[in-house]
Amino acid sequence: MQVPLLQLQCGKVGKASAAAKYAAATESNQLSIEDEKPYAELWMGTHPSLPSKDVQTQRSLLDMVQDNQALMSTQISEKFGQKLPFLFKVLSIRKALSIQAHPNKKLAEQLHAKDPKNYPDDNHKPEMTIAITPFDGFCGFRPLKEISHFLENVPSLRNLISDEAAKEFTMTVEGRETSDNADDMQSNRKALQTAFSALMTKNKSTVAAAAKELVASAEKQGEDFAGGGGPSNRGKELADLVIRLNGQFEGDIGLFVLFFLNYVKLEVGEAMFLKADDIHAYLSGDIIECMASSDNVVRAGFTPKFQDIPTLTSMLTYSYAPISEQKMNPVDYPYVTLNRTAYSSSSSAILYDPPIEEFSVVKTELNGKEAKATFEAIEGPSIIICTAGSGTISVGSKTEQVKAGLVFFVGATAECVLESDSESFTTYKAFCELSGKENANGTN
Repeated sequence: MQVPLLQLQCGKVGKASAAAKYAAATESNQLSIEDEKPYAELWMGTHPSLPSKDVQTQRSLLDMVQDNQALMSTQISEKFGQKLPFLFKVLSIRKALSIQAHPNKKLAEQLHAKDPKNYPDDNHKPEMTIAITPFDGFCGFRPLKEISHFLENVPSLRNLISDEAAKEFTMTVEGRETSDNADDMQSNRKALQTAFSALMTKNKSTVAAAAKELVASAEKQGEDFAGGGGPSNRGKELADLVIRLNGQFEGDIGLFVLFFLNYVKLEVGEAMFLKADDIHAYLSGDIIECMASSDNVVRAGFTPKFQDIPTLTSMLTYSYAPISEQKMNPVDYPYVTLNRTAYSSSSSAILYDPPIEEFSVVKTELNGKEAKATFEAIEGPSIIICTAGSGTISVGSKTEQVKAGLVFFVGATAECVLESDSESFTTYKAFCELSGKENANGTN
């Protein structure tokens, strides 16, 4: 398939961008990577704003699946309005993406009806991130005890929210930070919403003045910054993070939001899942991302784009938990057969399966030439991208050469065979099937 590439300021520059390198692999893209230009996102799917195209016919994938429902299966085509239920992406991030959340289905419908310019569709957007290079970002609210620690030990944060609001938060959650009592949890979430909203509604000049004080403290205090940090992040790590992000978005509200959110680092192959209404921001790295097919984003920080703070602060779930509860636990994919060469070389096919029906992802690593993986036919569509090495893909009687960056669509009920002709051949396959066959849950 021919897949669109987005040039955004947040993207990695030139050939450092995995998204750009992969896009350039498809000859029909006629892409010449420019060393000084940022390249951020590679889109794979049927989203009407940037649909993929067949390399030979130049027909959009959206047109193809609408003309032939069997490509997705009648069941999936009818359920998801004759469009692929997922959007598959490669993101290459050099500069922080906005602090954001994606609306649930009901809210998406309301926002789209009210403001179609800023909310271009009516779908929800749960998403999954898999690191293909080391990655860091923010994901969900920190444990409440950590937030209390920062309110006590970061004077500029406490002053910005107000001493009264900080005290109220700390008194409300103290001793109940990890309680599983329903009333306690509801009270904690309400207190978190109140404190977070107090921060997010401060005017820009007030935030900018407080940010100067915060950055000065980070530069001066080092390891002692933020009371030496919390259990998740040491003081020097947080100080370096504040300085780094201020260099990208000077005086931004996001410099204070980071004390409310989990700061997460993912190594290659690690993944996290974000439900609709979960707050997050991606800071750096190359990732495979899969999501429900939507482009709805509610932003509030680290961005010059439209920000909708009232919607963001009212829509969030205000769930709070350590990052370990957001990370996924992939499992062996059971519906693939490895040949002797693949098996003896410790090749693998692992499943990332979030608790939603729109998508799952399988990462396949074939080690050594002639290592082969045969995937059973499924009752749904798949998109496959190669991220390393080379080999072949066979569907029925048709065999195509594969190298890093090439993208293939595989229709429903088709057996698919991947075979390596290099020492290491890595692919990611996004798919949807509603029969319950792929129902392993990879979340904690």
